Amino acid sequence: MRKNALIIDEIKGIISNAQINAIRAVDHQRVIMYWNIGKRIFEEEQHGRERAVYGERLIGFLAEQLKPQFGEGFAIRNLNRIRQFYRKFPIVSTAWTQLSWSHFRFLLTIPNDEKIDFYLQESVKNNWTARQLDRQIGSQLYERLLLSTNKESVLSVARNEKQPTEAKDIIKDPMILEFLGLKPEAAYYEKDLENALITHLQEFMLELGNGFSFVARQKRIHLDGDDFFIDLVFYNRLLQCFVIVELKTHKITHQDIGQLQMYVNYYDRIERIKHETPTIGILLCLEKNDTVVKFTLPENSNIIASKYQLYLPTAQQLSQEIQNEVQKQKEMRKE
Repeated sequence: MRKNALIIDEIKGIISNAQINAIRAVDHQRVIMYWNIGKRIFEEEQHGRERAVYGERLIGFLAEQLKPQFGEGFAIRNLNRIRQFYRKFPIVSTAWTQLSWSHFRFLLTIPNDEKIDFYLQESVKNNWTARQLDRQIGSQLYERLLLSTNKESVLSVARNEKQPTEAKDIIKDPMILEFLGLKPEAAYYEKDLENALITHLQEFMLELGNGFSFVARQKRIHLDGDDFFIDLVFYNRLLQCFVIVELKTHKITHQDIGQLQMYVNYYDRIERIKHETPTIGILLCLEKNDTVVKFTLPENSNIIASKYQLYLPTAQQLSQEIQNEVQKQKEMRKE
């Protein structure tokens, strides 16, 4: 009976993998088909004397002819999207052909070509699903990374033209944790936040950024008769260092920063081996005080305070948050 159960599980796995591969193959062909249709529409438009008007007439005519036989994929709205697809991606690339049509539908909502390139490269590099891509666009990942480093660096890392060398290259502020399901107005403890992060570890690591792997939870360290417990420990293979995350559900204090600095020092002196880079500490807090951070830590410290939000804000709300953060940073540089 046990052998029979084993062979059934193996065959089910083979069938499941074949079905997944078949779906991917079909979707790949759909992407190629839409690109070729977009190319043909674009070429035909170039022959029209009044291109804009001719283009709209052509799209309407094609929808009339194709939709009854081939369905909603050839309605006016999608044909316009197909034409835009070719115009945004006029050169066939082995990178973008790995993505599904759903990926491109989300990419085509982005007005900025540099942002499209960033999300395209990140999708391919990290094997994002279309849903994950949509979430990253909605949380304005690109803009949040620009708060800590410059545009050229963000794009270079995305294209694999350079590897990140500092924490600021990958750590985001704010971090958006809407997937935890915790209500902003509800009372909860740090243990509740930690439990929710562990339950949604895959989503949290996606939010943390590239190259993270989970190491430990409530890591116990023993110092001369006293026990301390580090909330979360990760390792980043790109930076080749440990990353310690301490959770605070209040506005941070200098004591919180000092505690995290002790943990970072411990990992640097006890756990880190010769080829690894210095440990990074992330103080993930509900509210931060940048001035307290600035005067508590030495310059070029490897500790970063990052504010978290328990909801996915609108583009307008997050843009305002980013503008406020930029203004804060400018004021701090003047001090």
